[in-house]
This record gives sequence, C-alpha cells and structure tokens, in this order.
Amino acid sequence: MKNTFKSFVIGLLIFLILGPSVNAEDQIKIVGSSTVFPFSTAVAEEFGRKYKYRTPIVESTGSGGGMKLFCSGKGAKHPDITNASRRIKSKEFKKCSKNGIKIIEIKVGYDGIVLANSKKADVFQLTTRDIYLALAERIPANANGSELQDNPHETWQDVNPDLPNIKIEVLGPPPTSGTRDAFVELAMDGGAKSFSALKTLRESSKEGKREFKKIARTIREDGAFVEAGENDNLIIQKLDQNPNAIGIFGFSFLDQNIDKIQGSIVNSAKPTFDNILGGEYPISRSLFFYVKKNHIRMKPSIKEFIKEFTSQSAMGPDGYLIEKGLIPLSKEEYTKYKTAGKELVELEL
Repeated sequence: MKNTFKSFVIGLLIFLILGPSVNAEDQIKIVGSSTVFPFSTAVAEEFGRKYKYRTPIVESTGSGGGMKLFCSGKGAKHPDITNASRRIKSKEFKKCSKNGIKIIEIKVGYDGIVLANSKKADVFQLTTRDIYLALAERIPANANGSELQDNPHETWQDVNPDLPNIKIEVLGPPPTSGTRDAFVELAMDGGAKSFSALKTLRESSKEGKREFKKIARTIREDGAFVEAGENDNLIIQKLDQNPNAIGIFGFSFLDQNIDKIQGSIVNSAKPTFDNILGGEYPISRSLFFYVKKNHIRMKPSIKEFIKEFTSQSAMGPDGYLIEKGLIPLSKEEYTKYKTAGKELVELEL
C-alpha cells in the first residue's frame, strides 16, 4: 500500500511540475493540405517553443485525404485538426455531422496556384484558355466550342503558335489535393468559358453546368499531365532537373525557391504577393484549417494552438507566416475568424 501511495504521489508531482506535456494524449495531431503544411508546421514549432504542451504532429496528406481522416470519427485514433487549400465540401461536412463531429472553421489567408518552371528556361506567358487547351481530356474542335474532340495537342506551340515548340509536360497534384480542386475550378473552368458554346452550356441548366464541369475539369491521362504526389519539394527538384517541364503548386513554394524556379505569367499577371492580394492574378484561393471541437475537452491544448495560429504575430500583416509566403486576410476577415477561434464557433453549412 505504501509503495502504491508513494508511486501515486510521485506521479502527481511530475504531472504538477511538468504539466500536460508529459501525456502523449495531449499531443495535437494535424493532417491535410500540402499547401497549408509549411504554415501549420511553422505554427506547431512556435507553439512547441512558447507553450507547455508538446509540439503538434503535422502530416501532409492532401486536403481530400485529410478530410477523409478528419471526418471518419472521434477519439485518440483520429486527427484533431485538418488543413485544407479549399473550403470543406458539403458531402464532407455531412460525413462529419453523421459521425457526430462538430467543426470550427478558420480561414488562414490566401494563396496563388502557380505554374512554374526552371530558371534555366524562359518564362511562360499563358492564358487560362491555353492551360485548358493543353491539359483537358476533351477540347473544342471548332471556334465556338460546339463540337468536341480528344485533345490532340502534343506541344505548347500546338496550343498557341506564340508559345514555344516544347512537349507539354506538366507535373501536378493528384485528385485528393485541394490544389488540384482549385486549379481545375479556377484555371480550367476559366479557359473553357472562353468558348461561347461552353459558356452557354454552363449557364443553361443544372445538368448543363454538370456537363460543363466534366468537360472543363477532366484532365487528360495520356502523359501530358503527370501526377507528382503531394510532395511539392519533389516537384521543384524535378523542375530543376528538367527545364522543359512545368509544375503546379502553391505560391509559397515558389516564394521559398525563387533561386531555382520562376512563375508563369497568366492572363498578363505575374504570380506575385501583391497581384494575388489585389486579385489581379487569376488562379488564387483561400486556405483553411478545421478543428474538431469534440476533442477540445480531451486536449485543452487545441484552444492554445488556435490562439497561436490566429495571433497577429502569426497571421497578421507582419506575421511570421507572411514571411513564408502566406497572403494575409483583410482586417474584417481576420477579426471574423480570430473571433470564431476564440469563441469556438461551430460551422454550419
């Protein structure tokens, strides 16, 4: 009995002195977007330095993969937070709700999706129309888009005579990636809408809109587009080795590797911080992270993590995340999402 009581006292003293950091169950588990990954990792490292809790585990699984893990259930086996380079889809929200998961949504900031190549080659000057005609599985066979054909283009010059006579080789994200979702919506849709018949189809009816999306967003599978996984750093290495290839990823990776790669000009706009912030660059999207509110009682450290992520020192105009390439929220949006995090406001769709 004495030994049992002694062990209890020692354990209690260790807990009081070291706090929750000694309990592995308190370690926050984060999954999701490869684009948000470097921002979330930076916050996790700062959190580990400033607070008494263990540094959160952050995994890059892609937005879709992260949502699947996040919404699959509650408890220690499931992640507490998922990052996303697009907003949660209604079907994902429904799956979370079905499993009794309550969600807090925090918009982090903005990011541009860049098409970049090696600095060993010339900068590409593209339009969203060029991008659609280069990468879509089916494209118009006539001027207005009323007839379609399987994509015959092999070189960029086939797409547009003003572009170089180089084989189309684009390294991009897989279907589970939020970057892929945003890219096809913003770039491919934009290019398809430049054809009058396709634009009319999109605006004709719900069925027409679905058909338009199928035409605009289905990427060819004949080798011109290569799924390169969720590791954006690996894509950058491949671009450095192959100057003729183009890679698709978030602006922050361009910003962090500007010595090796350069962003393509799209619709006459360069992928710069100011152009993305001002809306001039056409391929830009919002970044988020989603918190499992159900886990906060189990892991009080989650509240402190939200506080750190939404702090001025992190997400503010001069925060350390901005230095890593994050495009900041407007003052109004920042206040809205900081409040949502502080008051643990549940998301409703």
